[in-house]
Amino acid sequence: MGRARIEEVSFGGSPEPTLGVEWEIALVDKVSRDLSNTAAAVFDSLDDPRAHDGTPQVSKELLRNTVELVTGVHHTVGEAIDDLGSSMDLVRRAADPLGVDLFCAGTHPFAQWSAQQLTRSTHYDELIERTQWWGRQMMIWGVHVHVGVSHRDKVFPILNSLLLSYPHLLALSASSPMWAGSDTGYASNRTLMFQQLPTAGLPFQFENWTQFEKFVHDQRVTGVIEQLGGLHWDIRPAPKWGTIEVRVCDGLSSRAELAAIVALIHCLIVDLDQRIDNGETLPTLPPWHVQENKWRAARYGLDAILIVDDDNHERLVTDDLTDLLNRLEPTAARLGCARELASVERIPEHGASYQRQRRVAAAAQGDLIAVVDALVEELRG
Repeated sequence: MGRARIEEVSFGGSPEPTLGVEWEIALVDKVSRDLSNTAAAVFDSLDDPRAHDGTPQVSKELLRNTVELVTGVHHTVGEAIDDLGSSMDLVRRAADPLGVDLFCAGTHPFAQWSAQQLTRSTHYDELIERTQWWGRQMMIWGVHVHVGVSHRDKVFPILNSLLLSYPHLLALSASSPMWAGSDTGYASNRTLMFQQLPTAGLPFQFENWTQFEKFVHDQRVTGVIEQLGGLHWDIRPAPKWGTIEVRVCDGLSSRAELAAIVALIHCLIVDLDQRIDNGETLPTLPPWHVQENKWRAARYGLDAILIVDDDNHERLVTDDLTDLLNRLEPTAARLGCARELASVERIPEHGASYQRQRRVAAAAQGDLIAVVDALVEELRG
């Protein structure tokens, strides 16, 4: 019997480097500061959250303590952040009368996973049935950024090279130092929790789109996935939308930090795309270095020392970040996000979220309610 035909995975392609953002937001009780399983009630109070034509978009997530804000398709970072701000206002108006505040970080400092309720759907039920304890542990929040790419042949050269900047994005956004009432010692515990799911973690570094199609075929035939959305990679192609989707970042607790990180991702992908057009072969790292850099950024955050090339040279992530931002300045000017990209430098200056949370906890003599209070205020501000 002959081998089954490998089906083509069609990539929509985007003629312009458009932008879309998904921002996962947790619901917390105004008094106890614990997570609140009230997403259904919030949705019932929203003004038609699924309407189109410019109306803010809000969607359900795996846990009933979470709502996801989803932008439309935009050309600039400023447009996308304004879109999310409108969605945030909508959700806040619905949540306030229910005694619920909005919160964003990679994890909640003291909530217990066993108290969280699941959103019922065929997809989520199947996920939990398969992943069991690890699936129920996914009490985590992140940010996903889509950037349009014109042709499928560019996708994996860009994705593979983007892995060099993975630890920079993670270190800057790291906001999950605490889990179930304990400090984990990690800047991003969320990152290491999420990779426990069978199709999550780092992407494979395929040489071309044809190799990816063969992989997708094998995954479907063997029952690993039923649809492409079942691949929960940290960076992945989104063929339906014609984008590369960056899912590296922990939840970001303020609009200002979100704008900075979205600008950095937008500039990184557009810069790599342009370098392909210029005939350049994009730099890559061996998978073992990529994996080590991910762990170092998750563990040490902005103090991580990264492996920056295949000759094993190393640099402090913040030193390498400075050079990266300087190189991306012309791209940011073309994309209209020079101000947002420049604000990336403020994150190390003021401390990333994981550092700020630890400072608050120390000042409050270990009272983690104070950490939630601070994160709620950052998001409100």
